[in-house]
Amino acid sequence: MQGAIKLQMDVAFITELYSYNRWANAKTLMVASRLDNEAFARELSNSFSSVRDTLVHILGAEWIWLERWNGRSPRALLSTAELPTLAAITERWRQVEDGQNSFLQRLRESDLSTSISYVNPRGETWSYPLGQQMLHVVNHSTYHRGQVTTLLRQLGAEPVSTDLLLYYDEQQAGSPRPTSG
Repeated sequence: MQGAIKLQMDVAFITELYSYNRWANAKTLMVASRLDNEAFARELSNSFSSVRDTLVHILGAEWIWLERWNGRSPRALLSTAELPTLAAITERWRQVEDGQNSFLQRLRESDLSTSISYVNPRGETWSYPLGQQMLHVVNHSTYHRGQVTTLLRQLGAEPVSTDLLLYYDEQQAGSPRPTSG
């Protein structure tokens, strides 16, 4: 394929990204827990209409990709009817993260370049190297966590920063570096 991008990645790199993703998701869920039920589900103008709906979308995407990596192709994402409360979302997220951790523990370097095929909810078959799929999941979650930040601001709530460098700062011993923006 002309112009194809070849990324160098290994299991340690992917594991680190998923550690960051768990950290960022936990911070996002923590700030969402400060909302009352009405604000949590309030319809606002966004790709997904509320903080709740956006969190369910992020979780649903992380779940469906994990399912695909385990050889299953669910025909639908998770829904807010299945996960109407923050407690339900948080519990399901813990289960998905446990599954991701198990998957990461079994992951080998050679797996990252292996193409994994799946059928999407529209019935279309797609195939990408596992490593690219795994990068996509973290990128997708980051994108939608940014939308949660905007929704929180619209609600008058204080958002939390989930920047990658802040994650690294928190992982280091001692206090984080001062930031200037």
